[in-house]
Amino acid sequence: MTHTDQTTGDAPDDDLFFLDEGEESAAVPPDVDAPAHPLAAAPSGQRWKLLIVDDEPEVHSITKLVLSDFAYKGRPAHFISAHSAEEARTILARETDIAMILLDVVMETEDAGLQLVHHIREELKNRHVRIILRTGQPGQAPERAVILDYDINDYKAKTQLTAQQLFTTTVAALRSYEDIMAIEANRRGLQKIIDASSSLFQARSMKLFAGGVLTQLSGLLGVGPDAILCVQRGSVLGGARDGLYVLAGAGRFETLINEPALNHVDPDVLGLVMACLESRANHYAGEHITLYIRTPNRRENVVYLRSDRPLSDLDRELIEVFCGKISVGFDNLYLYEQLHRAQQGTLAALADLAERRAADADGDNRFARSLRIAAVTERIARQLRDENRFPEIIDESFLSIIGLSAILHDVGNAAIDPSITAKPGPLSPDERAAMQRHTLAGADLLTRASRLTDGQTHLHIGADVARWHHENWDGRGYPDGLAGDAIPLSARIVAVADAYDAMRHHRPHRAALSHDATLTEIRNDSGHRFDPVVVAAFLAVEGEIAGL
Repeated sequence: MTHTDQTTGDAPDDDLFFLDEGEESAAVPPDVDAPAHPLAAAPSGQRWKLLIVDDEPEVHSITKLVLSDFAYKGRPAHFISAHSAEEARTILARETDIAMILLDVVMETEDAGLQLVHHIREELKNRHVRIILRTGQPGQAPERAVILDYDINDYKAKTQLTAQQLFTTTVAALRSYEDIMAIEANRRGLQKIIDASSSLFQARSMKLFAGGVLTQLSGLLGVGPDAILCVQRGSVLGGARDGLYVLAGAGRFETLINEPALNHVDPDVLGLVMACLESRANHYAGEHITLYIRTPNRRENVVYLRSDRPLSDLDRELIEVFCGKISVGFDNLYLYEQLHRAQQGTLAALADLAERRAADADGDNRFARSLRIAAVTERIARQLRDENRFPEIIDESFLSIIGLSAILHDVGNAAIDPSITAKPGPLSPDERAAMQRHTLAGADLLTRASRLTDGQTHLHIGADVARWHHENWDGRGYPDGLAGDAIPLSARIVAVADAYDAMRHHRPHRAALSHDATLTEIRNDSGHRFDPVVVAAFLAVEGEIAGL
């Protein structure tokens, strides 16, 4: 059959435009590009990708000609041609977002098209692309058998396909593809929310949690973290004043954590944050997005981010779900940090009591010293984790309790005569032996206490620290003369932290050393008194420790 000129007005929608096999085309020479259309200048990412798979060149040309002015929802078609099933396989491996395939059955073999369908659905696992089977030889592939046996979406004989039918078939296929992709995007988004929630709720600090919220939102929406921050209304934990504080930030805001937002955040951004707080609702204003998160305990947070693309309805729906889930996380982390600080305070008070003295000669009280040692211990442990040292030991659980364990390292001093612990001069051999027994007393006390709990707690690790923090790497320490890796890692870390703090502060029998002089002493003892790996980690963070 012949292709009827569609400009004549003679029932163009019903005219057949595919030639019967064996006839010659009176339409367009093979592989001639379709006429330009105003929408054709749209970027490829905004066009529907249509793959034509047929071994007859004129079929490609006529299809492109008939659909040259095609557009669905303002998006034109972008045609890709394959002249064999093998060529189509190569294209499909490269182009993963093809919306529709117009597929011939008989090409290099009598069932090449059907085998390609099997390849797409079973090997590539592509269930999204819509496949329209076209054949000039229906007898080679009976419609009933093909529809039942192969996962195709429509079946057309070339002798029956008109211009209008092709248009209708294409629109129906793209509408179906769009719906499937929307469902898939929704599924992926919800999966991201589930994954994000699981990973976020493992965080043990508000800073880590808020930072994780920003990372997950950035990934969820596919936007860059050039300008994204989380602001809290109220007070930072441990702070005395209410206000707006930066909980977390990325890009140009990443250095502002715990800083007052009023003094550090751009006035324009701060205005958007304030408007969000006042309205208690999410705002989507062009590229600026502010998300209001109110926790069950009435704590208020605002996440600001800048997107370089408009957000779809699906994006907004996912944001609403995500914010709803993480609001509980903010409350949980706040309560966790309160509990952690309460534990720190309680243990530091016990350590102070164990010393049986209110203050050292320079007025430095034991309560403050315990918290300093805990802080130094935590920094060393995190540095070791960042260097991927001892991964079988240092995990988030270890990091969350090692500081508490360090506070208890000298709790056994409660069993020592106060006249010995406070003696200003050198100790006699008997006094030294009595003093060294504080390691065993402390370990015994904490071991008995740890039996009241399950799993590994700060009491379990504290017992190890109390007993072995005076062991030396070279085996010359006490009470058991352990050496090297036989000394628990927790005790090796606390040994460095305790020695640093002891040298930096005045004691009855000696004056305090400077920060640099203390570093020199610790370097000299590396490999003798201290684990060299732990010393290296300590030296890597000594700048942070100097101000403690």
